[in-house]
Amino acid sequence: MTPNVDHLIRYFDEPGFRALYHAADYVVLDSRVVAAAVRLLTGQRLRVCPGSDLTAELLSRVAARTDRVVLIGGSASQARRIGARYGLTNIEHHQPPMGFISDAQATEHCLRFIEERSPFRFCFLAVGSPQQETIARLLQSRGRARGLALCVGASLNFLTGAERRAPHWVQRLALEWLHRLAMDPRRLARRYLVRGPRIFGQLLRRRLMLQPRCPPALPV
Repeated sequence: MTPNVDHLIRYFDEPGFRALYHAADYVVLDSRVVAAAVRLLTGQRLRVCPGSDLTAELLSRVAARTDRVVLIGGSASQARRIGARYGLTNIEHHQPPMGFISDAQATEHCLRFIEERSPFRFCFLAVGSPQQETIARLLQSRGRARGLALCVGASLNFLTGAERRAPHWVQRLALEWLHRLAMDPRRLARRYLVRGPRIFGQLLRRRLMLQPRCPPALPV
């Protein structure tokens, strides 16, 4: 899972969302804003691994040409562009309907789609939070799928050009959120301007600890 500001606020507010995170084998910080806030408030330095960068690295440097890669979310044309861009010939794609996580039949269809394509090298869940984290946890608890599933949010949109990512210098200044807000103010204004600032109060009230983990080995 790839926590950002919105994830952490939900983590503090919602016990069910915390349970999803506690079950994850890998948690990598997606947000330079969170890293900067933690450093300012506590002096701790956290390493950042944006989900979009992680997705691109895995597709370009880890996945072999014939490895099975499952994409959940995005469009069929995006799946084709991902295959063409990274030279992948074994991509399986499923686009669940909007709000599918509230529909037991649609959720089951999504889970079975993934499980029937197991084993896979990677399964990229790009259906937004908390839908993607819920699917990841259900896959884990059912125990039928074999492979590494990653919750990657808007990564497929960035990699295919459906959304324009901020320039690198903007990312380094922890201002990617401002770029995204400018690109889509109607959808993101409440998240970034109303909900987002709550993170500072949450971090001030809590003691942060980094805990080493021993997750299972990556699939070969």
